[in-house]
Amino acid sequence: MHVGRVGMPTEWAHGRLKGMACRMRGIETVDAVVIGAGPNGLVAANLLAQEGWDVLVLEAEKEPGGAVHTTEPVAPGFRADRASAFFPLGAVSPVIAGLGLEDHGLCWRRAPDVLAHVLPDDRAAVLSQDIDRTAASLDTFAAGDGEAWRTEFDLWRRVREPLIDAMLRPFPPVRAAFAFLRELGSGDALRFSRLAVLPARRLVEERFAGEGARILMAGNAMHSGLGPDQAGSALFGWLLSMVGQDAGFPVPEGGAGNLTAALVARLYAHGGRVDCGRPVAKVLQARGVAVGVRDGEGTPIRARRAVLADVTAPHLYRDLIGTERLPARLVADLDAFEWDPATFKVDWALSSPIPWRNEAVAGAGTVHLGADLNGLSMSSARAATGREAKKPFLLMGQMTTTDPTRSPDGTESLWGYTRLPRGLDWSPDLARRRADRIERAIERHAPGFGDRIIGRVLSGPFELEGLDRNLNEGAINCGTAAVHQQLVFRPAAGAARADTVLDRLFLAGASAHPGGAVHGAPGANAARAALARNGLGGAWYRAAVDRLHRRLYNDPETGSGAT
Repeated sequence: MHVGRVGMPTEWAHGRLKGMACRMRGIETVDAVVIGAGPNGLVAANLLAQEGWDVLVLEAEKEPGGAVHTTEPVAPGFRADRASAFFPLGAVSPVIAGLGLEDHGLCWRRAPDVLAHVLPDDRAAVLSQDIDRTAASLDTFAAGDGEAWRTEFDLWRRVREPLIDAMLRPFPPVRAAFAFLRELGSGDALRFSRLAVLPARRLVEERFAGEGARILMAGNAMHSGLGPDQAGSALFGWLLSMVGQDAGFPVPEGGAGNLTAALVARLYAHGGRVDCGRPVAKVLQARGVAVGVRDGEGTPIRARRAVLADVTAPHLYRDLIGTERLPARLVADLDAFEWDPATFKVDWALSSPIPWRNEAVAGAGTVHLGADLNGLSMSSARAATGREAKKPFLLMGQMTTTDPTRSPDGTESLWGYTRLPRGLDWSPDLARRRADRIERAIERHAPGFGDRIIGRVLSGPFELEGLDRNLNEGAINCGTAAVHQQLVFRPAAGAARADTVLDRLFLAGASAHPGGAVHGAPGANAARAALARNGLGGAWYRAAVDRLHRRLYNDPETGSGAT
């Protein structure tokens, strides 16, 4: 299968023909149905298929990938990642690494520098995989901050393996917690736990003297959708900064869609298949057990062992199951599910790279623009009250700088997005005004930027949701990353594992623990749960899950509460 260019392989078309033939002979039956061919769904399908399961992935859109999708929407030859673009957590995820996707055409590319944060006065803090370069940049803001950054990176190298294991595995991560304690000892482990719940502002003010290091880490916290004054934002900022220092912010050569292509290629190599343009309308159940799905045309597909859903928790429970079949307390918990902010994104085709006034920004793959630390706080405070920031914080991707295959020689494929409150007016006229304001913000730091624009495409919340239904109003994390909806609270109280109230139905999407970003963990956790449920101890496993659900939903008469 050729995956060296943007564009999906044709094997799922053959898979659909095979599925049609099966349906002509009777009800199609497989070991597992996976709903949704986003990265988590494809990871789950791969892990099951490699264990010998007969796996069918049903995708509503015409191509797989969900938010990991590349097209040329602005101009021919300018490849744009329509949603996910950089994959720092994918670079350190043992789930992704364990799939060996390089054997199926995936090639990672990295920019000369990882990230630059441009301050209002045009100074820039630069994060590079060369720690000497990072330290030198930070020392220009405050002598000694480079050494303080090295101290944080030394801590990262000590805790990297157990921390990633703890974050990406099902909760509670018992094995990872013991490894973490062995490495740090109880005192330092307790101190690190404090870091995990701090606001980013408090962390950076404790650890750094200058604005460069502070804004670099606080700006990275903003990728989570959390402001620098929100509890828990420190961990996101610290983690993304250390991952960037360690592994960079890589991209798939040729486009994010080539990550999807590699996942699909691997799945087909293990006997699985993907059927696109085939939405799922309902999860079928019998006596509290998921037994298959019904597609949008009313055709049933039987699942002998499991149904895995790479969709959001509200969509799974409300639409695919139905609240009338759920415990009342679970329905009430879903009413409290909180989405992350909306997203407004612009893709540009440029005739040449951005003419940054500060040349240090030119080599960065990712650029933060538009605010100092107080500006980040003010932007987040306005968003919390439903108002747009007067000077929005902008995240940008210089894609050709990172991967020269993204556009013709001498040009640049660029995107930028900002997070905004949900529920705003998204009329075309206001979208154009927002895009114009973003361009003026870039122009202030790169005079002549506007003259290089060949074309642009605007994607508001509903355009992003049209690309992938999971991106509800542009909620790119499929639910807030705030501490009240993480770990045992994601997507609802006590629901940190992939198991649902229906036996043999597993939540595999990013609204499940551990949340957004392309690291494959929700899909992997769902696949592991399905394997455990169908293993030698499967009956014991499900009995334990049922006991948990009875305690959570107080419905002893019907077991888990499903009917």
